[in-house]
Amino acid sequence: MDGKHVCLQAPLNSGTEFYNYKQYSSIVLLGLVDADYNFMYVNVGCQGRISDGGVFKNTSLYRNLENKSLNLPNPEILQTPYNVKVPYIILCDKAFALSEYTMKPFSGNPERGSTERIFNYRLSRARRVVENAFGILSSVFRVLRKPMLLEPEKATKIVLATVYLHNFLRKRRSSNIYAQTNAFDSEQRGELVPGAWRQDQQQMTSFFPLDSVPRRSPNTPTHIRLHLAEHFVNNAPLEWQNNY
Repeated sequence: MDGKHVCLQAPLNSGTEFYNYKQYSSIVLLGLVDADYNFMYVNVGCQGRISDGGVFKNTSLYRNLENKSLNLPNPEILQTPYNVKVPYIILCDKAFALSEYTMKPFSGNPERGSTERIFNYRLSRARRVVENAFGILSSVFRVLRKPMLLEPEKATKIVLATVYLHNFLRKRRSSNIYAQTNAFDSEQRGELVPGAWRQDQQQMTSFFPLDSVPRRSPNTPTHIRLHLAEHFVNNAPLEWQNNY
């Protein structure tokens, strides 16, 4: 899950309501993406001044997670001889809070080769799908790459339309025109091979996270994060992960 700022011409009489930390007016596209680059959930239209974590807390997805009404699978043990049951979680960046259903990196800059650093690398590696989904969306639907001369309500509808079209085209597997294989990031023994969408990344509207809002995390999610970190080091390592 991540957020992307969609640039707008400053709305009439809005003051700084839509003015974001990058110093332009925007609405936020908050997206939850699956491993096949499809958008499972989006929320569009929140004012650009609000952080990704703040946008998330005002969504129906957050309310349903809090109410435990999404019928998520029960927590499971990763493998024997573990006795810690790990819940199904959404991978996020530091702009979100650590909770029983959202997992974010360890804060600060952990020492190279440390358990925390390896966990952050593995989390970042898994989160790359949402960056790629946003990148492909902006590369194909170029209306997202320049300021929209529309009021936020109409801009929201256009952004939603691009998301629907993205999912529709992703699922038409008979067509190799949209989002070809080389469009997405890939890896060769841990080395990132940038997808084609990154070639003109500097011209694209930034979708990288905002600064996090400090919040004291509960003990259980902290324990789960440590458990996952130890698992990545001791039982499910990648040959090259100590180098990142």
